[in-house]
Amino acid sequence: NFKSGSCEMLILHILKNYGDSYAYQISQLIRELSDNELSFPEGSLYPAFYRMIEHGLISDYNKQGNSKMVRVYYHIEPAGAERLEYLLKEYRQTTENINRILAHKFN
Repeated sequence: NFKSGSCEMLILHILKNYGDSYAYQISQLIRELSDNELSFPEGSLYPAFYRMIEHGLISDYNKQGNSKMVRVYYHIEPAGAERLEYLLKEYRQTTENINRILAHKFN
């Protein structure tokens, strides 16, 4: 659950900081940047993309790549940037509280 809940936050973070990207590119960035510890197969990202499009957090557009293949690129919208800030704050608070509990010295 924790991993799947982080999917939206990671997608938004990549789109905000890396720029417009397509699903395979995002899944590869997550894998590479986590030293292969996290992976979201491209197909499992689509429900998150659709949900975020529906809520106005991101938009999508088609763009032809080097070959004749057309890729769907995703773009973060202002509402998505706001949502990312909220998710980051929530993540940091949760992590801080978990660490506080784990560091507690029980008698």
